[in-house]
Amino acid sequence: MSVTTMQEPASAPGLTATLLPTMGVVFVAFLVIGAAMPVLPLHVHNGLGFGTFVVGLVAGSQFAASLISRPWAGHFSDARGAKRGVVAGLLAAAAAGLLYLLSFGFSNSPLISVAVLLSGRALLGGAESFIITAAVSWGLALAHSSNTGKVIAWVGSAMFAAFAIGAPTGSALYAAHGFAAISMATTLAPLVALPLVALLPAVAPAKHARASFVEVIGAVWVPGLGSALGSVGFGAVTTFVTLLFAARGWANGWSVYTAYAVAFILARLFFSHLADRIDGAKVALVCAAIEAVGQALIWLAVRPEMALAGAALTGFGFSLVYPGFGVEAVRRVPAQSRGLAMGAYTAFLDLAQGLASPALGLIAAGSRLNVLFLVSSATVLCASLVAWWLIANPSTLEGSPQ
Repeated sequence: MSVTTMQEPASAPGLTATLLPTMGVVFVAFLVIGAAMPVLPLHVHNGLGFGTFVVGLVAGSQFAASLISRPWAGHFSDARGAKRGVVAGLLAAAAAGLLYLLSFGFSNSPLISVAVLLSGRALLGGAESFIITAAVSWGLALAHSSNTGKVIAWVGSAMFAAFAIGAPTGSALYAAHGFAAISMATTLAPLVALPLVALLPAVAPAKHARASFVEVIGAVWVPGLGSALGSVGFGAVTTFVTLLFAARGWANGWSVYTAYAVAFILARLFFSHLADRIDGAKVALVCAAIEAVGQALIWLAVRPEMALAGAALTGFGFSLVYPGFGVEAVRRVPAQSRGLAMGAYTAFLDLAQGLASPALGLIAAGSRLNVLFLVSSATVLCASLVAWWLIANPSTLEGSPQ
């Protein structure tokens, strides 16, 4: 671990160079999560023989574990430093890969195998929580407060770039070597990122008194609720689109993840400044509506091209929903509690994913698979209502970063 350093926050011109190394670490760490997204449902459904509810349960367990670990990740990042938080997350992610591999030792006992797999997903959820919470907190400490939205958007873009590349890579690995190859990659990739983290400068944790988690939750729950509702479309795409493609006999289900992630990244590349320049809630209001339209298009899809277009609209919309509400959350807490604020804010997204994935799986089990995207569309549209409320009731904590 390198010596802790202190430096002036980067302004807009130097922001890209400041954030690129951190974004590189996030990219490598989340590449394996992206690789598992299109094939994990197939492994659980086709390989182990479980139904859509268990598919949703396995997928949602990662988000549930992330939810539980967010307060710990936020406190750890604020008190011990964001760099240590990233390192802890990478080590936990590698351990999750080992559990994936262990699940193959019980291939003749599907219940035990899926239980071990659930444990691995849970550990990976905790790892993801530490990595992304600490990475965003790290970026916020290195950047000027006027770039809050850009930091949240750009660090998140590294995550979804990993999803875009990881999805076809994971599908190719799965087709050639099965889920064992995904498990091996999950073990090794986080370890590859550790040397890069060691070279990056640390930022000293704030010495001022930090708010409690309960206080932070009270400050960020409204934008957190908006983010949670807006994230349901993301969960619907990542968990169930490959099953929809398989049920319809459409090839290349992985391409939906790429369409989603490419649209997501392009939106953040060209429009990430809007939350800082205009208003986070206004951006969230419009983009949640776009995401809802995308989900409705997947519901109506009669050809794979329609589903791809719906996934792209979903990605474009959700890309700015998260930083839009995130700007609203961060401005409501003191600067020394930014890590905890991002942990609390993102916990709402985890809660939505942990509940929505199994719930959507039950809907799919009781009706045609595409109906769950109609339900998701209606849920996402409610995020626009939350954004409208925030516009009508602005609130800024005195002393928070502006």
